[in-house]
Amino acid sequence: MADRFDVIEQGERGRRRWIGLVALLALLLIPIVSLLSSRDPEPQPPATPTPEPSRSLTGIGGAPNILNAPARAKGGDEVIDVVFPHGVRAEVRYPAELGLDEMGSRPSQGAWIDGQHRQFTAPYSGESEVTRGGEPIRNYTPNVTLWPRRGNGYYGQVLLFSFGRWWLVMNDHGRGLTFDQRMALAKGLKGKVTKDGYLVLSAKEPVRLAKPGESVQGEPVGPQLWFGDGMGDMVALVPTPECKKRALVPAVIRGRGRAADRVCRGDVLVAVTGSQPFRTKAIEGIRVTLK
Repeated sequence: MADRFDVIEQGERGRRRWIGLVALLALLLIPIVSLLSSRDPEPQPPATPTPEPSRSLTGIGGAPNILNAPARAKGGDEVIDVVFPHGVRAEVRYPAELGLDEMGSRPSQGAWIDGQHRQFTAPYSGESEVTRGGEPIRNYTPNVTLWPRRGNGYYGQVLLFSFGRWWLVMNDHGRGLTFDQRMALAKGLKGKVTKDGYLVLSAKEPVRLAKPGESVQGEPVGPQLWFGDGMGDMVALVPTPECKKRALVPAVIRGRGRAADRVCRGDVLVAVTGSQPFRTKAIEGIRVTLK
């Protein structure tokens, strides 16, 4: 019995020695810490400038996502050659003061996947309108990524496509496509940039591109070319068979309650918005000749 109590007593005495040692060390450290904290901090080296972000999927800058086709003079007007997203070429003649060549053009094209329509548009500011310097949710293919919705006025996640110099976006509105459908779009939608810089699209099953004249809920969804940034003066050229009977003005022109005018030039609808002088000159002066 005595031996057992001796063992317990020795353990308690050892514990007291350990606690005392810790307390002594704490007393010694207090003045040392106080002395160190009273010293002036070491001077920090100058900050290294952060390099500017490069144009990439996560970039926040870059040139406008438009094509400024060279114009040639013709009898006081200007003429530019254009290519619609379905590959059809046309000659566009317009009063020089409209400056369509300086406004630049960008494509829009609808497509169908398993009976569901989705519209592909070229954002004026390129990928930065979608990425905002962030990271994609996932990569479907080397040129297609998935991003969160773009904010107020947009619904659903966004698929961002890269075709050469061009960026296209598809807002996955409604209930959204399934993973397999999105993958089919990523693999089935193809884009080729012509020698003069236009984007021509093609598709393979189960993806089908909307044809000229097709519409969804009063909105034309076939191939189109848009001139302008969507905020001020703007022109949309919409190939439309039997244009005078079937023409519909795209929402990008008539949206937000803006004043809009339209006229058919053969099988192409010319829809315009902007200031009254611009609209008048555009409606009276723009001519489109399909080739």
